Amino acid sequence: MITYSWRGQFDDGELNALHAEAFAHEIIDDNWWVQVNRHSLGWVCARDAGSLVGFVNVCWNGGSHAFILDTMVATKIQRAAVGASLVALAQKGALEAGCEWLHVDFEDHLRPFYFDSCGFKPTNAGLVDLLATTEGRAERN
Repeated sequence: MITYSWRGQFDDGELNALHAEAFAHEIIDDNWWVQVNRHSLGWVCARDAGSLVGFVNVCWNGGSHAFILDTMVATKIQRAAVGASLVALAQKGALEAGCEWLHVDFEDHLRPFYFDSCGFKPTNAGLVDLLATTEGRAERN
């Protein structure tokens, strides 16, 4: 049985492994615990028999706007509504914190998940790829 917890406990190693699996990259040694405690409104952890199998980060502006980042679900249980359950609890946590809006951005192949499964509505938005700008390339070098 999968359990969900708002601002649940996790260890950096297990979250780094889940992130690498979900986003198909090598495991990186990020300090997630410090990062989310310093910058996030909250996060949701999903566990199956004690193992971390899902996570979503809820960032905010300190007021009425929150946004979700890093929605991830272990490959073995994808398409089992775990992601939608993570996002539903993220919505509840943001609402209880006094937020009025929850934003998300995503790649096109995730439209059915966020619009159909999670209830988000399409909006106009803008994005600048900072690393693709001349200034961004100069800063990186």
